[in-house]
Amino acid sequence: MLVLVIALMLGGAFFLTVSAIGLLRLPDFYARTHAVGKSETLGTILLLSGLAVYNGWELSTLKILFISGFVLIANPTATHAISRAAFRSGLQPWTRKKKNNGEVNKSDKQHGAKLERKG
Repeated sequence: MLVLVIALMLGGAFFLTVSAIGLLRLPDFYARTHAVGKSETLGTILLLSGLAVYNGWELSTLKILFISGFVLIANPTATHAISRAAFRSGLQPWTRKKKNNGEVNKSDKQHGAKLERKG
C-alpha cells in the first residue's frame, strides 16, 4: 500500500514540475495554458489520489475524492475558457519570424526556436 502511495505522490510531483517548467519555458500564452492545463490537472489528481490511499477509508478520503472530481472537471474547463477569451479578445498565437536570409531572429533563439533552412 505504501508503495502505491509513494508512486502516486511521485507521479503527481513529476507532472506538477513539468507544468511549472512548461509555464516558464514555452513562448506564448496559448502554449503555456496548454502545458499547465494538462499536466497540472494530472499532477493534482495523482497527488490527491495518493493522499486518499494513504488516508484509508475515512470521511476525509471521501472529501479528497470529491475535490479530485472537481479538479478533473473545473481545471480543463477554466483553461479552455481563459484561452478562448484571450483568442476572442485578439491575442494572436506566437509564430516564429524569419529574417530575409532565412535566419531566425535573436528573440526567437531565446525561446528555443531551431534554425530551419530551405534549399
